[in-house]
Amino acid sequence: MLGRPHGWFDRTAKGGVMKRFLISIVEDDRHFRESMVRLIRSLCFTVEAFPSAADFLASPRLAETACLIADVHMPAMTGIELHHHLVADGRVIPTILVTAFPNDVDLARALSEGVICYLRKPVDEQHLIQCLRAALTLC
Repeated sequence: MLGRPHGWFDRTAKGGVMKRFLISIVEDDRHFRESMVRLIRSLCFTVEAFPSAADFLASPRLAETACLIADVHMPAMTGIELHHHLVADGRVIPTILVTAFPNDVDLARALSEGVICYLRKPVDEQHLIQCLRAALTLC
């Protein structure tokens, strides 16, 4: 297991450690969603997972989300569309997109619209950690 990234925790008044960031995952594939939840928890983050963009947008956890990890290809609303919707609504949440089918058009569109990272599935843990660090420095 990797060492804990420095600076991702706040110390409480009694010297304890408090989780500070909520990572929200929007992924329609249940198995991948569950594996991402386990991975993000292993990095000591609070994590919430949603099977669709609509579920995430309707959630009270939306306002608490420090970083969004979303699948590019989902029914109804894609990860890119979700990011665009959030920005248009004034909710700028650092976003990491993941996909099993990367392509240059989606990559260029995502990065031009401010997405932090565009990762290929299966996600490389080290690359994800770098992306999380980049995303959370924006908070």
